[in-house]
Parts: sequence; C-alpha cells; structure tokens
Amino acid sequence: MPTVDSLLKTVREIEPIIRQYAPAAERERKLAMPVAKAMQEAGLYRLWRPKAFGGLEVEPISAFRVIEEVSRIDSAAGWNLQIAVAHDMFAPWFGDQAAQEIFGFEAIPVGSFNPARKAVPVAGGYRISGRTTFVSGAHHATAFLGFANIYDDGELRVAADGNPEMLLIAVPASEAEIVDNWNTMGMRGSGSHDVEMRDVFIPEHWTAPWGPLEKPGSAYQGSLYRLTVWPAIAALVPPALGIARAAIDEAVELITRKTPAYGTKTLKNQAVVQSQLARAEAKLGAGRLYFYQAFEEAWKEAVAARSVTIELKAKMQLAMTHAVLESAAAVDLIHEIVGASGIREEYEFSKHFRDIHVITQHGFINAGKLEAVGQIMLGLEPEWPFFQF
Repeated sequence: MPTVDSLLKTVREIEPIIRQYAPAAERERKLAMPVAKAMQEAGLYRLWRPKAFGGLEVEPISAFRVIEEVSRIDSAAGWNLQIAVAHDMFAPWFGDQAAQEIFGFEAIPVGSFNPARKAVPVAGGYRISGRTTFVSGAHHATAFLGFANIYDDGELRVAADGNPEMLLIAVPASEAEIVDNWNTMGMRGSGSHDVEMRDVFIPEHWTAPWGPLEKPGSAYQGSLYRLTVWPAIAALVPPALGIARAAIDEAVELITRKTPAYGTKTLKNQAVVQSQLARAEAKLGAGRLYFYQAFEEAWKEAVAARSVTIELKAKMQLAMTHAVLESAAAVDLIHEIVGASGIREEYEFSKHFRDIHVITQHGFINAGKLEAVGQIMLGLEPEWPFFQF
C-alpha cells in the first residue's frame, strides 16, 4: 500500500515532465499528452480506484496532498488529475460489470453533470444525445460520465415525486465529439471543452438510477466509498491550494532580489511587502488546515462505519469553499506586492491570478454554497442537492 510520502516522491519524479509541457497546455488549451501519460504510468489516476481493479484506494487526505503538489507544479495537470480521480467516486452507483468495464485499470473517467443529456430507451439500452459544458480533461478521457433525463416518445419521464427521472450514465469517449470552445481567461490548460453526443448507444448496464447511494458495487465496500460524493467534490480544492502555494513561493524568490523601478529600497526591506506576504501565508495556511481537519473528521466517521451527518457535510462544504476563497485572497495579496512582475508573461503571477479566480467560480465550491451552509446552521432545509448524498 503506497504511503503519502511515496506518492509525493512519485510526483517529484515526474515533475520535470509536468513543468516541461505546462506552457504547451496553456497555449493549446488542453493538457499535453506526455503529462497525462506520465501521471497514468505513475498510477496517479488510480488514487481512488478500488484495490479490486488494481487501484490504490488511498484515504482522502493522501489524495488531496498529491493533487495539491501536482497543482503547485502546474495547475492544468493538477486540475486534470483531480477531475479523473473524482469521477472514480461515482463508480459505486454502477453494477459490478459496468464498474469493471468503465473504471478498469487504465481508465481515465471524466465528465460534467450539467446540463443533463437526453436518454431514449431502445432495445438493450439507451440512445444518448446532448452537449455538456466544462468537461475538463476531455482529450485524455476513456469515458464520459454525466446525468441524463429519460424521454419516452418525445416526452420527459417524470417520477412519482414530480421530478424528472435521472440516470447516471457513462459513454465511451470514442463515441463523443469534443467541441473546441474552451476560451477563458484562466485554467486554459485544463482543456474544459464542451462534449457532444449524437444518438450514441450505450447498454443499459452503463446506466444507474441517480439518487442517494444505497447498495454500492462489490468492489466499493471500503471506508473510502462510505463518503460517497464528498471526496469527489473536495478534490476541486487542492488545485487552489497548490496555486496559492506556488504564488507565495515564487513571490519570496522574487522579493529577495527585486528593487522596484524609481526606488532604492528592495522589496525585501519594504514593510508593506513583509506584512502582505505574511498575511498571504496565514490565509493559505488557515484555509488549508480547516479543510484538512474537516476531512480528517469525516474519514474517522467513515472508518468507524458511521453515517456522515448533515452537520458534518455542512462543515466539509464550508471548509471547501473557505479554503478556495482564502487561497484566492492569498494570491490577490501576492499580486499586489510583486508590482509590474505580476503582469509580465515571463513570470507566473498573472497565470496564478487568472487560474485561481476561475476556480472560485466553480459551481460546487463557489461563494454561493455558503448560503446552504448557513441554512443548515439555522435548521433550515438546504437548497444544495448534494447534501442528500
């Protein structure tokens, strides 16, 4: 069983490849193939894959630290890694045969869950159509996951509660089309293009009713999978932590040697620089610690086979969103003190600034999720649907 130290050592071994191709990812708006291959060969895509499928099945904190370290090296590589690792956490909803076929040893599952696709029942399965946005890592995927609504004779199938029946589906990547439209201010290397499917057949066993997990597949009986979707959502956070760490480290290096134009006093000896740098470190450190502590608490509950309460889910959501927002605040402080170096392409500061602010807009961890946390704190019914899982 790999330790977190051995996994971090593996990351350091492939760091030269990640750094070499980081500019290409930014330029071409997708992760470079050699980087995806290096991470695959290093076993990083299998962090949360069950041991039964040759996976590592590591506990959440170790996986977070690996993703954070990869993201410190390159945001695109870290983001693509977390997306693939996160999608393994949806495998327990599928039956054993589908899980083996979709999430086997070499699999790189990715996807996006909005909007839901259209599923038309046919003999033996469904015909899938529709376009989904923000599919990070699409170019290296072996399968695309997502939601689908069922249509019978052109009519949306509605459940007894009045809501559309929802399926969790997987589609072979070879059956879908990547729409080249990822044109953004940041996280360009993530390759989060749209993916379109046109009347693609998938067998029925590549679908699963979407709802709270009641009976996970036989390969998914370990403690990790008792946390259901929460590690998957939380995996969005370590890239922000890694970006902020890189920004601070690079700022320290610059500050020790830079004298601003029209001045004689080095940045290192300016009080405002010293205090802003310290504040950035505190914001990152405090947000990171709260995030890791929340998931250490959740992990103890999972190991003890106790249900995760809605109060603990609220704490995890709060810790996730807080860590991202504080990471962004730390990068903002760094951007203020590095001066014109923050806008020059030969430095990474402008990239860190753009990347971190793209992450703050993600629908699962943005500031809007604090509202649902407050609702739980006040004894109200939360509007964020993932608290059901």
